[in-house]
Order: sequence, then C-alpha cells, then structure tokens
Amino acid sequence: MSRKILAVDDDSDIVDIIKIILEDEGYEVSTLTSGKNVLSVISSLMPDLILLDVMLGGMDGREICKEIKEHDLYKSIPIVMISASHNLHNILEQPGSPNDFLAKPFDIDSLINKVKAQLAA
Repeated sequence: MSRKILAVDDDSDIVDIIKIILEDEGYEVSTLTSGKNVLSVISSLMPDLILLDVMLGGMDGREICKEIKEHDLYKSIPIVMISASHNLHNILEQPGSPNDFLAKPFDIDSLINKVKAQLAA
C-alpha cells in the first residue's frame, strides 16, 4: 500500500512539481492550494505525511501546523514546513512545531530524503 502525502502550497506550480516528484517515488499525493480546508481534507484523507507551506495566501502555515499538532487525531502525522525564508529552523523547537523544514527552492533529492526520513521515523 502506498503512503499518502498531502502537499499544501498556494503556488499551484509547486504543488504540481511536488506531486510529480513524489508520485514518481511511489507515493499517493493529494494537493491543496489553500489552507482553508486543511483539517477537513486531513480528516477524510488521513495522510501519512503533510508538506505545508509557511505563507498560504493570507494564512500562516505555522498556525495551521500548530492547529494540526494540537488535534488528538492528527498530532502524530509528521509535518514538513516549506518556505522561501531560510531562518525558520527556530520554529522546530516550539510547541506545535513541524517535524522538519525544507527551504525553497528545494532540490528533488532534498524533498525525497526528507519525506523518506519522516515516513521512516
């Protein structure tokens, strides 16, 4: 059975690229270009991993991450935050923080390695 990944980024080109790369690796990838319905999508999909952009067109991915991590049913789902800002390593220590961080622009190997590491944990 393939592992399910939810990629959330307001840039449709980026979610398309992530989907292509990870489906090529054998993952089942669902995408969202808005943070608005994340919890309902997580509820129906129950992904094994979430890739979440920090800036989601007026919404803050860090707040969405915190909301997911505080939810009893979803808190065990690993989250990798994606951002063009490179100074986000400090958010990894905060409560409700993501499991890992991926800086944009990312290379294919970095994305695949972070996904594999989180799914193996």
